Amino acid sequence: MQPHPQLAEQESVANETIAAISTPPGRGGIGIVRLSGPHALEIANALLTLRNPLTHARALFAEIHDPETQHKLDEAIVTWFARPNSYTGEDLVEIAAHGSPVILELLMRLALQRGARLARPGEFTERAFLSGRIDLTQAEAVRDLIESQTLYQARIAAEQMGGALSRRIQPAKQMLVELISLLEAGIDFAEDDVDVTPDSEIVTRIDTIAADLEKLARSFEHGRLVHSGLTLAIVGRPNVGKSSLFNRLVERERAIVTATPGTTRDLVTERVSLGGIPVELVDTAGLREATDEAEFIGIRKSREALADADLVLVVLEAGIPMREDESALIHTLSGRRALIARNKSDLNSRDSGLVNVAEEESPTDGLSSVFTSALTGQGIAELRSALLEMVRSPASEAESGMLTNLRHHEAVTAALASLTAAKTAVGAKIPHEMLLLDLYASLRQLDSLTGETTADDILNRIFATFCIGK
Repeated sequence: MQPHPQLAEQESVANETIAAISTPPGRGGIGIVRLSGPHALEIANALLTLRNPLTHARALFAEIHDPETQHKLDEAIVTWFARPNSYTGEDLVEIAAHGSPVILELLMRLALQRGARLARPGEFTERAFLSGRIDLTQAEAVRDLIESQTLYQARIAAEQMGGALSRRIQPAKQMLVELISLLEAGIDFAEDDVDVTPDSEIVTRIDTIAADLEKLARSFEHGRLVHSGLTLAIVGRPNVGKSSLFNRLVERERAIVTATPGTTRDLVTERVSLGGIPVELVDTAGLREATDEAEFIGIRKSREALADADLVLVVLEAGIPMREDESALIHTLSGRRALIARNKSDLNSRDSGLVNVAEEESPTDGLSSVFTSALTGQGIAELRSALLEMVRSPASEAESGMLTNLRHHEAVTAALASLTAAKTAVGAKIPHEMLLLDLYASLRQLDSLTGETTADDILNRIFATFCIGK
């Protein structure tokens, strides 16, 4: 990978050596101070007492001495990565001392005194991007990996760090470059008997490129859930077992459960992992006519949570015909991702005629039902599977390199819009010089994904979301 074009504009910054504490604030077994830049090795040698000279990619023992008394304060392991074979593409030194804030702050203060400056958030990764070690999608995946809350999120981020998204974009980008080259050649050598590309071939090529990008754009539906998670609202009338099901799903007694209807007055939330996708469960107040002001406020919040939720779990009592308000609630969920849990199935057997009559008399507008018992745990595994089936997209999950954030999706969508404009221009017999403007616009959007043509302000916004020291 070639260095980023904007690197030339940041030569003064690249000539600076940066330093940061790369481990989280507080005390721990190990604390790491990182240095990167042309003077990283020189500064590290001044901070430490080494028995042997530092060599590339070899961890060595070192001592840290009090600059005033010269007494030994700590022992450390130090590793030097020589440019360009380091994370940043520059000389990089990592000092792993004991995780005492006092020791780490001393190392930082001494490093700054010797010419280093404090690194900005994400500046180590930004330098890796600017030096061509990684592209922009890989840089963003570093942040996603650090922020991952489930193992599945970490796996997806690791794929992106390995260049999965870049590799998926590359074929469409290459085809687009070939089409642009073909049209440019037809214009440049029009007087040299070079055949003009037929409109049918141009349209065919555009359609092929667009098909790849449309498939990639569709992966955002699943990728967004993987990246950001979703909200699941548990709703129903009082005393049908919403809080008990909530506790079963979070696997601990999180919500208060009593036999008195209307126990839950406020929203109770908890984040869990559902097939690796972060899900915020919301236990709501029972939907009914409020008996006091507190319950009225709770029911209002419940309806707001219901409106905002990505997924809705409607809890009914198994074997009991639906009431009119329950039927109306289910009807309002038409077209949304929703599931019915027929709870208390331990009290009303599925084999009883009452359940069959109740189901016939209680239309569910096509929503699937799962029979559960929050008391015994019956049907909870099936409920989890049904919920996961509603949010998982097997087609997207099977392919690596999905779109996981809005910036990626907007770039692909804009590239597709420019391709559509180009196809329309072909049908309107517009000269190829004008057609190329749309094709170049599409190419710029694809370039912005990996960072070849990304503006400085976009880069600044991206790396500002990183933690200091990464």
